[in-house]
Amino acid sequence: MKLSAKRFRVHPGSPVHLGHWPTEVGAAYRSDEDYAEILADRVKQLAEQQELLYANDRYAILLIFQAMDAAGKDGAIEHVMSGVNPQGCQVFSYKHPSTNELKHDFLWRTSRDLPERGKIGIFNRSYYEEVLIVRVHPKILQSEGLPQGIENRKRLWHERFRSINDLERHLSVNGTRIVKFFLHLSKEEQRKRFLQRIDEADKNWKFSLADVEERRYWKQYMKAYEKCLAATSSKEAPWYVVPADDKRNARLIVSQIVLETIQSLELKFPKVTAARRRELLDLRKKLAR
Repeated sequence: MKLSAKRFRVHPGSPVHLGHWPTEVGAAYRSDEDYAEILADRVKQLAEQQELLYANDRYAILLIFQAMDAAGKDGAIEHVMSGVNPQGCQVFSYKHPSTNELKHDFLWRTSRDLPERGKIGIFNRSYYEEVLIVRVHPKILQSEGLPQGIENRKRLWHERFRSINDLERHLSVNGTRIVKFFLHLSKEEQRKRFLQRIDEADKNWKFSLADVEERRYWKQYMKAYEKCLAATSSKEAPWYVVPADDKRNARLIVSQIVLETIQSLELKFPKVTAARRRELLDLRKKLAR
């Protein structure tokens, strides 16, 4: 069953109440074998589209993944992009900003990693952390070296949303297509995955006390995400709320949206001019000697 991508898209200007958005939907696959076949086909098509993107050299693709811990961002990126040429795709993960990064505006560190034309860039977390975790833990603002008093201004979040929208509009006008995914995980499913990380030795490294501590702020995070999604989903850079309780289903939904995004560009291999064709034929003669 193919799920409609529009079903998960946040319409620009619409309020978002995550309690009304499902964390699980009917599966887009019938069995383990069916899932593997569908994903393999999507991966193959994505590899073909990435080659066209690279050859065309007119557009870049930026994929942004945000989610609560254990929602499956790493797995989605790994499985969906597994067939794409590594030379045409880069993944960046953002942790706590460094001292140097804190000396710049909040968009600076990610701007350095934006994909060039012909390539796919993936942000595993992003500048959106500045209106999510920082909103839940406003004390973080004290380390950002902002002008005196700005951290107390009521319009701070509105101004950051505006900065983000302006950046994404600018990127879109200049050829970067942006797609943003919020992997929507239920609190109960997160609990199960945390327990699994404790019980399975090879997953212990993924778990920390901080993960449990952040669960105490679940409602605050949901509120922050609602404000963020509503304020920054646009025609140029849409948000998709992807049900994430079923990891496989989430990967298929993400793969479908990424594939449809690149296909919408209707890319073709560059046409060879008559002069270029003559040059190639001449080179062929020399190589045939």
